[in-house]
Amino acid sequence: PQWHALPFIAAVKRNLDVYCEKPLAYDVRECRAMQNAARASGRIVQVGFQRRQSPAFQAVRDYLSEGKAGRLICAEAAIHYTAGVKDPSPQTPPASLDWDLWCGPAPLIPYSQQVGHKNWRLEQTTGHGHLVDWGIHLIDAARMILGEAAPRSVSAAGGLYALKGKITTPDVLTAHFDFAACPLTWRHRIWGAAEHAPEVANGLFFYGDQQTVFVTDNRWVVIPKGKNAERQEHTVKADTGVLHMAEFLNAVRTRQAPGCSIEEGANSTVAVKLAMIAYETGRRVDWDAAAESVGANPEAAARLLRVYRTPWKHPFMI
Repeated sequence: PQWHALPFIAAVKRNLDVYCEKPLAYDVRECRAMQNAARASGRIVQVGFQRRQSPAFQAVRDYLSEGKAGRLICAEAAIHYTAGVKDPSPQTPPASLDWDLWCGPAPLIPYSQQVGHKNWRLEQTTGHGHLVDWGIHLIDAARMILGEAAPRSVSAAGGLYALKGKITTPDVLTAHFDFAACPLTWRHRIWGAAEHAPEVANGLFFYGDQQTVFVTDNRWVVIPKGKNAERQEHTVKADTGVLHMAEFLNAVRTRQAPGCSIEEGANSTVAVKLAMIAYETGRRVDWDAAAESVGANPEAAARLLRVYRTPWKHPFMI
């Protein structure tokens, strides 16, 4: 993610359409600079939130919007798994790797197997942790289902317990997103995941006053109230990665904006970044989405933009 903004902006300025993986950017101000560049260029942009193509998530969106679960009270999201952690001790980078360039505008940290290629997700200066890397998929899906653009505030708490000294982002985290439709709580624990029931270790719960609805990649379940109420389980099959790429290619051909536009990608990225800011500062972050401001919170405001390492220049500052 530390290398998304600059190549993205260079590409759209050269009149190229772009498929960008999630998260859209490393920081909030990069998101704004990328949106501005995309709008100015008029190019097609699709962000890699493949779960938007899942028939299960789409069905739950329709089910809840029709009021079938009753009044929504709250929602919960979680992806629990056991992280594979490699040797975190500093090492000499492989001869084939330009480590300085790999770090790019991010801080130049010591190379290790744990933060090297493919293992950067749990490093604070690159992937920024499990919520930003993987959880963002469910935060985006929840926004789609709820029809929400941005939370009004975000708070978070957690820490490094089992994996302290091995990774630099929380191995346990709870984040609370205050959306207008209903509050959403995210939870993760990235060790001891075998203790979680596998059928609900990855997905979203929506709690209505009449029913509870659970959804994951290929399944959604309606849980009515009452002791003898029978669950309604629906299984679906779809290759969401193929469908998402097909939507992008169709948008390139038709010049019609895809479903997961850069604005949608930015909104989900900003939401999880605000959660990490709340975690790092230990304070609730209030968010004015129209002004893209955290108000009178100087600690949070300072984290909306990460100062780039020389010789790179932050695109929001240009």
